[in-house]
Amino acid sequence: MGRHRTDELDGGYRSHEPPARRRSSSGRGRVIVPLAGAVALAVLLGVAAFVIFNRDHDCSGGKLALRVVATPDIQPALNKIAGNYNKAMHSIDSKCVEVTVAKEAAARTANAVAAGKVNADFWVADSSLLMESLRTTPAGQALPQVDGSIAVSPVVLAAAKSFASKLTGTLQPSWAAMISAANVANVDGPGKKVRVLALDPQKNSAGLAALLAAAGAAKEAKQDKALVGALKELSGQLASDSTALLASLTVKSGSRVPIGVASEQAIYAHNAKKPENPVVALYPKEGTLSLDYPVTILTKDPSVLKAAADFKQDLATESAKKVLREAGFRSTDGKAGDALSKDKGFTAETPPALEPPDGATVARMVQTWSRLNLGSRLLTLLDVSGTMALPVPGTGMTRMQAINKIATEGLALFPADSELGLWTFSTHMDGQGRDWKELVSVGPLSESINGTLRKDKMVQTFASIQAKATGDTGLNDTIKAAYTQMTKTYAEDKINTMVILTDGAGNDDPDGGVKNGEILQFLKKTYNPKRPVSILLIAFGPEAEKGKQQMDAVAKATGGEAYIAKNILQVRDFFLQGMERRLCTPNCDG
Repeated sequence: MGRHRTDELDGGYRSHEPPARRRSSSGRGRVIVPLAGAVALAVLLGVAAFVIFNRDHDCSGGKLALRVVATPDIQPALNKIAGNYNKAMHSIDSKCVEVTVAKEAAARTANAVAAGKVNADFWVADSSLLMESLRTTPAGQALPQVDGSIAVSPVVLAAAKSFASKLTGTLQPSWAAMISAANVANVDGPGKKVRVLALDPQKNSAGLAALLAAAGAAKEAKQDKALVGALKELSGQLASDSTALLASLTVKSGSRVPIGVASEQAIYAHNAKKPENPVVALYPKEGTLSLDYPVTILTKDPSVLKAAADFKQDLATESAKKVLREAGFRSTDGKAGDALSKDKGFTAETPPALEPPDGATVARMVQTWSRLNLGSRLLTLLDVSGTMALPVPGTGMTRMQAINKIATEGLALFPADSELGLWTFSTHMDGQGRDWKELVSVGPLSESINGTLRKDKMVQTFASIQAKATGDTGLNDTIKAAYTQMTKTYAEDKINTMVILTDGAGNDDPDGGVKNGEILQFLKKTYNPKRPVSILLIAFGPEAEKGKQQMDAVAKATGGEAYIAKNILQVRDFFLQGMERRLCTPNCDG
């Protein structure tokens, strides 16, 4: 009787033959046994893998939202990193973290944080410098501390690629050179060939970093006065953001080549749009400061705090760093990617870093910028006594012509909303016994006077003033009249100043008038530190030194300063020193 298969048991066959006569299993049967074991092992391993996977990616509790807000420049890269992070299913307390990244200017986020109205758990600003600046404000005291940074982008000078070669020999990339080119008082400097554009440091972190780097370089090079002249010029050449500034670099102003400041990443982003005239980075030789993209954890929720920590850890992975480098940022160690290659207008090597300023230094510089750009209300008193007709050796000009030229140059320090006026003084200028004469009333430079802008009227008037051949110097009477008027018409939103330009030794009034002691007593009684009107007195000529003690006393009585110029051209420097006094008024000497 032949064999037939009745059922399967453990991979063998059941037979009707007696056990003693059972034949051995075939080779095929021997293969089936280990194969079945392998399948079983695979099933077990699969179950184990499933358990392990779900232990780290357990979304059984739903989703856990992590709301990130970042500055517009880094938001696209963070959004890409967040997308990869979400796909990896990071689990916190049986919930999968879902990261969203919104973009918002750092200053706006800071204001929201201070007001307790921020709608985010995790904040990436663009600069610790900005954070330090914000902390000095009453609202900024509520800002939490930062928790490290995720990328850097050095702040550099920038020029259109087609113009960059023309800068050779005119301006070597450095903060000192930028200051020299922007210094409005350096009329014969590189500013004749270069126009410097700036970013508003009160609105832009790259602008603040550039301001701090330039100020540090100026202090190192003892260029403090030049810095004041540069800041006054730059305050009128501000771009609202990097996009607007970089676009402006392709537009010449006459024969002057425009240069500006921006972060490396902003230049990369600009060039990524493939403009006709790309921009190249110019690295300051002194080194620079960088945007450092600090992280601030805002949430107080325990689960969201864990998610924030996990996402921050993910930002430190090599894959996340690569995404940031591809977007034109450097890793926190300064490493650059292909986006910042030489053929794209960059230097891949990490540029030298300046020492980051502390919070107090940042606060002072922000205050400096603010005060320099406060409105001005200034009355100039110009000596026209007989000695002003004397020649200035080596210039081909009289004292009057030279001082009028310098005073006209000084007008460039003041923006259109400044209020300026001009009086002349000698003796008997406006009738018997009246030693002064108002030529241009104090008012906005942009205001029209009989069809002529006050600024143009000032220029025309300075050009036409002549010395009074028989005139003496009725200085004290003039100071009393002018100070009385400036005090009565004080402007709360402006810095109120009187500038006196004289070549004499002080008061020289044969008719008597106000005596030296009387004018000092008047000024001390009238001066109000809560409504300060300061006197800046600039004297020049060989006779000036004789009256220095009295002139010092007059200026100090109003929180001002007296300067003696060894030669008339030095008056330019004193204009700038006078501007520096604006930064500390009314406590410059205390």
